[in-house]
Amino acid sequence: MEIKVLGTACANCEKAEKLVREAVRETGIDAQVVKVQDTMEIAKAGVFMTPAVVVDGDVKCVGKVPKKEEVIRWLTR
Repeated sequence: MEIKVLGTACANCEKAEKLVREAVRETGIDAQVVKVQDTMEIAKAGVFMTPAVVVDGDVKCVGKVPKKEEVIRWLTR
């Protein structure tokens, strides 16, 4: 599983990355978490507000820090 956290170095983007990494660790899911800061790469994903979370190519969250429970649901489905 590949999880991308899209966003710059803003506080909410950092929170989103930390939260995603915690959820992966808690669930024990075998996943690679990648932080994407390149604005062109973010735009290619169709995302124009950050932070955003993409799981296996599917955009799950845009413009907000997701709740950990949401991330866990995305990982365990």
